[in-house]
Amino acid sequence: MTSRTAFPAAEAYMRSCMNDSAHDVEHIYRVWQYALDIAGREGGADTGLLTVACLLHDVGRAEQFADPAVDHAVRGAEKAYVWLIENGYPAGFAGAARDCIQTHRFRSDAPPQSLEAKILFDADKLDVCGAVGIARTLFYQAHTSQPLYTLDGRGGVSDGEGDTAPSFCREYRFKLEKLYGQFYTKRGSELAAKRKAAARQFYQALLDETRECYAVLNTPCPE
Repeated sequence: MTSRTAFPAAEAYMRSCMNDSAHDVEHIYRVWQYALDIAGREGGADTGLLTVACLLHDVGRAEQFADPAVDHAVRGAEKAYVWLIENGYPAGFAGAARDCIQTHRFRSDAPPQSLEAKILFDADKLDVCGAVGIARTLFYQAHTSQPLYTLDGRGGVSDGEGDTAPSFCREYRFKLEKLYGQFYTKRGSELAAKRKAAARQFYQALLDETRECYAVLNTPCPE
């Protein structure tokens, strides 16, 4: 199994690119460890390639923050490929890492093809599951000034289903609750299933508490 110090230059480059709380270096390390766990159960994966792809999978995040039209997976894949070539990695290895990174994003019309790409996808999605996933989502939304919820047409709190305006509730209904059926590996699915209840409980508690508040606000005062 690949050690944590196997690719110090790639790790240093990754650290130079990470600058937000939802996608920090600890996110990278968690994804890496999930990936090695999955690879150990699946068998047949190139753990060197997988490690490099994990370390560099979010190096395009800063560009997406600066311009939301930029796809960080596509931009990060390009940056990683250039860095790998410039640092002496074979073109085939650099290209395989680029392919893994380019297809790791949930919202993508380019699904992962190789085993390493599928493992990276699953490992990255595991870090959006459960309590950690809820916390990271809230960090990200605070960074982008998005609200916890929006109001429906009756003055109550929307559950997020079908909403077009961004909010935590919309993100939960649009993405977070649907993650658990999107895994490519058996091990990834097993780990995700253990976390599903924690995320659901938080979302439901938030919805219940805010709806209770607005129910009081919308109750007419007695004459």
